[in-house]
Amino acid sequence: MPYPKLRLLIFHRIRPVGVHTDGVSEMAVPRSRIRGKLALMASLTGHFLIASRQLIDPNFCRAVVLILKHDDDGAMGVIINRPLSVTVREVCSQSIDVECQTQEPLYLGGPCDGPLVSLHTSAEVSGQQVIGDVRLTMAVPQMEQLLRDAPQPVRFITNYSGWGIGQLEAELEEGSWLTLPASSELLFAPADSLWDKLVIQSTLGKMIDARRIPDDPSMN
Repeated sequence: MPYPKLRLLIFHRIRPVGVHTDGVSEMAVPRSRIRGKLALMASLTGHFLIASRQLIDPNFCRAVVLILKHDDDGAMGVIINRPLSVTVREVCSQSIDVECQTQEPLYLGGPCDGPLVSLHTSAEVSGQQVIGDVRLTMAVPQMEQLLRDAPQPVRFITNYSGWGIGQLEAELEEGSWLTLPASSELLFAPADSLWDKLVIQSTLGKMIDARRIPDDPSMN
């Protein structure tokens, strides 16, 4: 199986497109109705979107998405708990001529084609602030610095997830997603148990601090 092709390109603004197999298209919902719903819903930028147990779409089953943008034009984000079976270093050795010291796995951010991006907390590398001290970096020089210096914590992600106008709102209304404010600590938590931990947290609300839930929630 060939490695994903990494494209170290500047991540220009991308208009989100519908990717959910049963999502509601823009033509299916009158624009006036969509605008009305958006006016009533607070932006989920900087939140985790957590797949509910009823969401069986293979693109998003048990996925945790960090929402990077949510406004009247739609929403976009990256899945943060789907590591691939290869490391960033392995992919770089076959795809690009850049020194790479990181041994981190490459993460698949969603079904939409997109360039390599990084989420990190390094104060030495510029980027767009996402939550707290977490930055999103996409520009080539800064990406090369992250690959070379391998700071911790860090996530390298290829591709993204996108929703068109009104799609995410419709999926939330039908119960496909749960939401929680994102945090740096949970963003970089072990990926294999993150979905279970956040489902418990979003279901029980403020009664349980997510930091007190073990990495493997089945271990009590």
